[in-house]
Amino acid sequence: MELGLRNARVVVTGGASNIGRGIVHGFAAEGSRIVICDIDEVQATKVRGEALERGAAEVELAIVDLTEPDGAARAVAVATGAWGGLDVLVNNAGWSVPGFVATDTDRDRWQRLVEVNFFGAIASTQAALEPMVEQRSGSIVYVASEAAFGQIRQAVYGATKAAVVALARTTAREHGRHGIRANIVCPGLVMPESPDAVGADSLWAVGEENVFNDTQKEYLLKDTPLRRLTTADDIAHAVLWLASDSAARQVTGQLFSVSGGYTMP
Repeated sequence: MELGLRNARVVVTGGASNIGRGIVHGFAAEGSRIVICDIDEVQATKVRGEALERGAAEVELAIVDLTEPDGAARAVAVATGAWGGLDVLVNNAGWSVPGFVATDTDRDRWQRLVEVNFFGAIASTQAALEPMVEQRSGSIVYVASEAAFGQIRQAVYGATKAAVVALARTTAREHGRHGIRANIVCPGLVMPESPDAVGADSLWAVGEENVFNDTQKEYLLKDTPLRRLTTADDIAHAVLWLASDSAARQVTGQLFSVSGGYTMP
């Protein structure tokens, strides 16, 4: 199916590592124009080269922190300044630190989770809506999490992602009249495909075994009907479909679990 994303103007937040990198690769293969928004300039520069090799029409970098007051506006301005508008925003930037609800009492960490996962998505949405409303079209895809439905050791993180689901659906209701669609993808566990898939600041930079070991993977797979882990490409394919105004023209406010059936919301 032709997705109609050639030369589409796209911003991917958290686009330098793991899931974000996979999403950038996906848009690159469609010939899109991409802004990689990330705090890791070294990794983002590497992924820019990978995207150009895969067929991206153009790739720009926005090295910004979305928790800063003007960070999201600066990222969107890279796209509008270079290409005169914005067709797709992928709200992917996120941060996760596991902890049991009874013992995760670090309020500063809670605040950081809220700022990165939720406030960053709000700010990016608001920045993207201005050019999208003006042009009367656009697609916003929110990368949430299976943790939004309640998962062990993910109380605060999951709560921020549940908030993102509500934000996306409210955006869909308020701005459908402007031709703007908003949808949500909830990934299952996505392990980096290789050490090159993440930057030095990534959660995964400490090594897979220190984040999610083999015993934990086996436990998860027992409850996964397809008995396989989700990949960054799996998430990218879902995001690309939702971003496409031809393939997903009549889809808005919807949530898709891409987890091998681990959850079925």
